[in-house]
Amino acid sequence: MMRKLRWLTAGESHGKGLIGILEGLPAGMDITEDYIAFHLTRRQTGYGRGKRMNIEEDRAEIYAGVRHGMTLGSPIALVLPNKDWDNWRHIMSITPTEQPARPITLPRPGHGDLAGVMKYSFSDIRNVLERASARETAMRVALGSLARKFLLEFDIEVGSRVLSIHSATDQSAVPSSLSPENLNIHVDSSPVRCLDKQAEQEMIKVVDSAKQKGDSVGGTFEVLTTGLPYGLGSHIQWDLKLKARLGEAIMSINAIEGVEIGLGFSGTQHPGSCFQDEIITDEETGGLTRTSNNAGGIEAGMSNAQPIVLRAAMKPLPTLMKPLKSVDIQTGESGLAHKERTDACAVPAASVVAESMVCLVLADALLEKFGGDHMEQVRVSIKETGRF
Repeated sequence: MMRKLRWLTAGESHGKGLIGILEGLPAGMDITEDYIAFHLTRRQTGYGRGKRMNIEEDRAEIYAGVRHGMTLGSPIALVLPNKDWDNWRHIMSITPTEQPARPITLPRPGHGDLAGVMKYSFSDIRNVLERASARETAMRVALGSLARKFLLEFDIEVGSRVLSIHSATDQSAVPSSLSPENLNIHVDSSPVRCLDKQAEQEMIKVVDSAKQKGDSVGGTFEVLTTGLPYGLGSHIQWDLKLKARLGEAIMSINAIEGVEIGLGFSGTQHPGSCFQDEIITDEETGGLTRTSNNAGGIEAGMSNAQPIVLRAAMKPLPTLMKPLKSVDIQTGESGLAHKERTDACAVPAASVVAESMVCLVLADALLEKFGGDHMEQVRVSIKETGRF
């Protein structure tokens, strides 16, 4: 549902690397590899991550679309090399080999293994799992950091935090004085990206317990966005609605099973008179504001100048150190599912990936509404026609 930006990723989990292309960002935006690397590092943190995080040390290289530190308006190409490639050179060889690697034939329940080999008529599950891996989200974060930098140029901030891991829940509210950028600074210092210290310790215990059992745990997280004007998205067609576009983006992230905006499902427990956000005059600015934000910043498919509040649920990861029962796709014999390097919990990392997806969608919606081929043109358009 992208209207102005186009982006693609390519690459396998253990291949030479990941490639990403983002087309549509205006010319004249300053960007550095260091800025992208900062957000890639944020994705790699989080209690419960596997040993691969010690190998990657992700740093994307800008191959095209930037000159002298400024975007050119042409497609931006990024390359993220796999630093463990030498150990996978034979298994993932692009050219035919005399002794191919032993095929993987025991699909993992909950992964794309079985559906993928059935869809493409493969006899080796590795042909599916390499691309279905969440490793691909590293490039999403790299591309999303470009969109994030674009949004920040207009004081639009995106942040996130973990709300729960398994049964451990953080019920604290984000202080109104804490901007999304400052929220990130605050929770990035937590191993589980949690605001409440007591809940943090409970989450760590839950992850430790899962590790000891060779199991995994999921959870929920929240993404907050501030600084948006009225009218991003549209009410006139289903695929223009901002809520639909955000929902599609978040649901595309590996292991995400549900998304809600504002009060979401809990809003069904309120009568309409209590759910709707009453409109009042802001005494300080003289503009219009709301008494609450139960709608989560979106009404009728359009941003309403209130913070966008989005939550998502992540299932427990399907690759387990103590694998579940499966059936060999070649022999038909029962066995235990394939084991690959995995995480006991990736909810903190998923929240950072979700930030990047939100950034891409909102940058696209901002350009859709205000246009502009150069950053100065966008600034003029927002200044002259933006309603906040």
